[in-house]
Amino acid sequence: MEFQFPIMQIMNEQGCIVRSEYREQMTKELVMTMYRHLIRTRTFDRKCVSLQRQGRIGTYVPYEGQEACQVGSALALCDGDWMFPTYRDHGAMMTFGCSLMQILLYWKGRTEGCVPPAGKKIVPPSVPIATQLPHAAGAAYAEKRKGTKNAVIVYFGDGATSEGDFHEGLNFASVFNVPVVFFNQNNQYAISVPITRQMKSKTIAQKALAYDIPGIRIDGNDIFAVYFETQQALERARNGRGPTLIEAVTWRYGAHTTSDDPSKYRDQEESKRRRETTDPIKRMERFMQREGWWDEKWANQVQEEVSMEIEQAVAEMERYPKANPADMFDYVFAQPTWTITEQKNAYFQWKRGIEG
Repeated sequence: MEFQFPIMQIMNEQGCIVRSEYREQMTKELVMTMYRHLIRTRTFDRKCVSLQRQGRIGTYVPYEGQEACQVGSALALCDGDWMFPTYRDHGAMMTFGCSLMQILLYWKGRTEGCVPPAGKKIVPPSVPIATQLPHAAGAAYAEKRKGTKNAVIVYFGDGATSEGDFHEGLNFASVFNVPVVFFNQNNQYAISVPITRQMKSKTIAQKALAYDIPGIRIDGNDIFAVYFETQQALERARNGRGPTLIEAVTWRYGAHTTSDDPSKYRDQEESKRRRETTDPIKRMERFMQREGWWDEKWANQVQEEVSMEIEQAVAEMERYPKANPADMFDYVFAQPTWTITEQKNAYFQWKRGIEG
């Protein structure tokens, strides 16, 4: 199956283009836009890890190493498309237009962080594994029934392919030929479990055969492969040719979450090696240098601008009004049950007691 589903690559680790048919579409403007988003997402991720360590946000889910997957796929979307992210896809969310402050509020535990910008169809991040796949298929079916050209992208990790929702989502999408792209980021570990312990199949892309839909395996650290293959899959979806399963093979450098210790189950030397060889940002820099487009002054300016943007978003997040504790109780059901009412009363009675 690895021969039937080879890893498709456009730009290799040295920054060389190995698929010349895409070369004309790689304009300097597109490349500079991609690079800015890559730097923006990585800088934001590192800042969030720092904020968590300082106790300024809650448990955080880092994605460093997977930036090309998220930036490349999100840039392929059109404004009217849907995005169904997981808890690790805030890089895709911010690329698609979600504000940094809203994402920070989400990690602060605020309901306001789940509200997308006006005009953007970004569903709140799904924490339960794979539950968003049937939802995405349903949203795509709705767009098909409405007769629009809007498509849907749904993100998930390799561990999600072990869940029943994976089968249900792909099966429904296949049967009803709906416009959805199932975008798998195979970072090769579902929390602490390597992919070899989750499945016997050699690839995730081959699972598409069971649903009679296209299955594509790409280098997830090659932003060009991600962007162009996702773009083509979305176009197939818009034109009534149904769903696609994309397996983007990548690597997560750090922990599953900030409460995890990856050294317990993974050789950290592998991450160090990959930072020098397959890193998506270094690869893009090598390509830009080869093209004569690399400008150190401009790159430093990009870093300064995104760092300033992130610091401003952090300041906004920390100035945000305190949460109303009643929200924990009032929005669980349309009409609170007697148990929730009892809990709410007990909480506020305790609160009045400690406040004197």
